[in-house]
Amino acid sequence: MKELNMYQLKYLKKANTKEFFVLVSCMIAALILSGCITVGPDYILPETKMPAKWHNELKGGITAEAKDPQMLAKWWTTLNDPVLSGFIERAVVNNPDIKKVRAKIREQRARRNISRSGLFPAVDSSGSFTRRKGSEDTGGGKETDSYSAGFDAGWELNLFGGTRRLVEASTAELQASREDLRDVLVSLLAEVALNYTDVRSFQSRIEVAERNLKIQDETYQLAQLRYESGLANEFAVYQAKYNLENTRSNIPNLRAALEEAMNRLAVLIGDNPGAIHAELKEQKPVPVSRPDLAVGIPADVLRQRPDIRRAERQLAAQTARVGVATAEMYPKINLTGSIGFESLSLDNLISAGSRAYSLGPRITWPIFKAGSIRSNIEVQSALQEQYLIQYETAVLRALAEVENTLVAYMEEQNRRESLSNAKRAAVQAAAFAQDLYKAGLTDFTSVLDAQRSLLSFEDQLIQSEGKIISGLIRLYKALGGGWTSLAPADINPDEK
Repeated sequence: MKELNMYQLKYLKKANTKEFFVLVSCMIAALILSGCITVGPDYILPETKMPAKWHNELKGGITAEAKDPQMLAKWWTTLNDPVLSGFIERAVVNNPDIKKVRAKIREQRARRNISRSGLFPAVDSSGSFTRRKGSEDTGGGKETDSYSAGFDAGWELNLFGGTRRLVEASTAELQASREDLRDVLVSLLAEVALNYTDVRSFQSRIEVAERNLKIQDETYQLAQLRYESGLANEFAVYQAKYNLENTRSNIPNLRAALEEAMNRLAVLIGDNPGAIHAELKEQKPVPVSRPDLAVGIPADVLRQRPDIRRAERQLAAQTARVGVATAEMYPKINLTGSIGFESLSLDNLISAGSRAYSLGPRITWPIFKAGSIRSNIEVQSALQEQYLIQYETAVLRALAEVENTLVAYMEEQNRRESLSNAKRAAVQAAAFAQDLYKAGLTDFTSVLDAQRSLLSFEDQLIQSEGKIISGLIRLYKALGGGWTSLAPADINPDEK
């Protein structure tokens, strides 16, 4: 192909000025007209009736004062455990569920951009070359060449706001996906802390069982010695033996449960099972938290819980879809146009005689669809009602979860206090029974009962301490704590 000379290039710049001006003017007029009407319902945040206060009386350090945002954002720091804090930081970065939801946000952002593109004209450039040879009978067998180059543009005027409603829906879906990320984050942080608490609880229970196993072995040796000395019968030896072996039999179950808890924790932080065993090898007690906690009022749950926020955004998205369906009842006006050159010779392609253009609107209006459009509006409206019910249900479930966790946390503190008193009494009873048995003032059954009771109370006390911390963690989760700790760039990307 020949190169264009300077004259042709200058002419190309001046060519079709009038036609291009007409096309652009029509596009601008379309832009003005496209903002005329937006059909369908406008979204209004539903009113939710909330109780003024929590149903149960708050005690045990729980108050209805306003929550501290900083403490709620990083509630795990109140447990004063650097190892736990390190696991949580790693989980936020490496957890597979977090990565999956982040990818979902990117997907929804791209979908929103796709729907937004419908608000703007579409412009394509094209060029073609065709060589044609007719038959000898009809065309004399001559070869002809044709050349064309130009631009095509099209734009739906969106007079009744169907595209705008679609953008509203996709924007609300993007916001819902962000709330989904926050909800996953709230659950993840709680699960990491709960499994870490289980690890420390099982370690403490194993330590208690092994310590009692040592005491019971000493008691068994004592019973054996007294029997050999003729100071006791063989029945006491058998009693001491089965008591010892019963305690020993519980340790494998505790070790298996400890292994499972450590592996669950490893998976939560995105690591292989067994990868964090060395970090948890050193036994540490169950974390201890500060005694006071401000939970605020029930209305605070609406603002803080990501699952409620997600349900609200999903309702907004579905409300916009009703508008998208409603817009199908109205006319659609598409403005199309093209400017370019058509010539049988490449030398004459950029010439006045080769100029070509077309411009015109296209109007479509559904006349008969057998009721499908109105049925679709009814479908979308029914879905909107379902999303409203889903939102209201999410609110009720959130309030119930907070109420339940509050009661469980406060009542477990009462249980721990009773178990602590029982343990102190059991320690004294076991020592007293051992002394009486050595002196021959009581039978071995008293020693056996006292040691079993001591082991039981010590084990229950450790479990209760773990349940208190677990209850506190679940309370923070029920309040929606933790999601604000994620990097703002991940949760709220800068968008205009």
